[in-house]
Amino acid sequence: MLNVREGDDTSFGFLLERHRGPVVHFLYRMVQNQAVSEELAQEVFLRVYRSRETYEPTAKFTTWLFRIATHVALNSIRDRKKEKGHESLDESSDEMLGGLERQVADRQLTIEQEMVRDVKLREVRQAIEALPAKQRAAVLMHKYEGLDYAQIAKVLSCSESAIKSLLFRAYETLRDRLAHMA
Repeated sequence: MLNVREGDDTSFGFLLERHRGPVVHFLYRMVQNQAVSEELAQEVFLRVYRSRETYEPTAKFTTWLFRIATHVALNSIRDRKKEKGHESLDESSDEMLGGLERQVADRQLTIEQEMVRDVKLREVRQAIEALPAKQRAAVLMHKYEGLDYAQIAKVLSCSESAIKSLLFRAYETLRDRLAHMA
């Protein structure tokens, strides 16, 4: 990013190539819509490019990048709720499950085992989707993106202890909602 700040557009292409996939994946998990996540990723990288001249490496680049992605996702979620009200979980789950089958198909499982696995995955995804936006973002960054508490705290602009509390509440809620699966 420091090279991009100095005007090296080739370095921006490298950043885009390296981080686009994880950003799109994160955004998809936040908004549950592939087309919207692709569009939001473009917005994220547009903001990165526009901020190139003022970029200061006060944190890891990925922390800064996911902070931008989180704000873009939260804004999109807020705007969609204002426009449509609440979306149906069934529609987004069917769409999500279709993409998931292509990504993690396990040919060694029987059809019954696949059906059970799919139902469990759908329930977990729905439970995560039902969390408040900040809790959902923290869980996705912690479990799926591998960010640590300090990085998540920087992305969500709060203290590490607040993140620990946020994640504790989120995981407790998930444990309660998914207790029947144990």
